[in-house]
Amino acid sequence: MRFGIEFTTDAIDDMHSFRKHERKYIFEEVEIQLEYQPIEETRNRKKLRPNQLAEWELRMDRFRVFYDVDTEKQRVIIEAIGYKRGNQLFIRGEEYTL
Repeated sequence: MRFGIEFTTDAIDDMHSFRKHERKYIFEEVEIQLEYQPIEETRNRKKLRPNQLAEWELRMDRFRVFYDVDTEKQRVIIEAIGYKRGNQLFIRGEEYTL
């Protein structure tokens, strides 16, 4: 089953804080990792504890993609994109706590 991938306006804004080659890498990995079986937990994909951001997290090197899945409509909604520095998560340059 193939899922469509949609980026919220916040997620698109998040992408502007990255370099061009980083954005390309993130887009490619999101497509590879989430187009099929986005709700199957893997080493890099996990369901999060309840929070205000998103239900799922995709880890790619230092980058973090937070997303929700609508299984009825077969779509993945990218809610936010950030990066980790040590144990700190940053979204649009601001430290964020889940």
